[in-house]
Amino acid sequence: MKICGIDEAGRGPVIGPIVIACAVFDSKGREKLKKLKVKDSKRISSKRRVELEEKIKSIALEWNLVKIYPKEIDRLRKKLSLNLVEAIYISELILSLNSKPEKIILDSPDAIEDNFKNKIVGYLLAHGYEIPKIISENKADDRYIEVSAASILAKVERDREIDILKEKYGLCCGSGYPSDEVTRKFLNELKLKSKNNGELPEFVRKSWNTMKRNRQRKLLEY
Repeated sequence: MKICGIDEAGRGPVIGPIVIACAVFDSKGREKLKKLKVKDSKRISSKRRVELEEKIKSIALEWNLVKIYPKEIDRLRKKLSLNLVEAIYISELILSLNSKPEKIILDSPDAIEDNFKNKIVGYLLAHGYEIPKIISENKADDRYIEVSAASILAKVERDREIDILKEKYGLCCGSGYPSDEVTRKFLNELKLKSKNNGELPEFVRKSWNTMKRNRQRKLLEY
């Protein structure tokens, strides 16, 4: 049976893109993943993720990924929830596959797991796609090896994007999560250095609640 695993990296951070990856495996491929002891990307080191990336790509019948950059995230979030944005991009990844998986397993960001699945099913049906079995679960990246493999592909690519930003802008931005003190300090320094009236650069997601609160506080200071 051909099974497609799908996962994302970078949903929470205020900096850089969201990267969503999918990878399709047959039974032989899954056995190879088990021998490599593939796990959710959060449970292995950065060095190990990089070592596994090319092996996973070579084992997969097919793999693909998509990057949603901050400017696009901000544009879409004016009208859509982040869950719906992700569901659309995941659906497009599924439509792009040449190998038709009999089962698709994805890591659901929605607390009500079937809500996320239903968004994807609706999009696929609207595009005339024959719906296979779809499993949508919280923490699927920790339960299904196909999703773990996809999580590694997404995480390694996301880390590459952040490394490019660090090199280009000399970033020292901490984890990139809004709750991180280092990240908040970095963003405040960026605003102070900005030549465009405190406008943050394009690699920052301005639609994040933390950024909105920061702007509101600035207004209250005057």
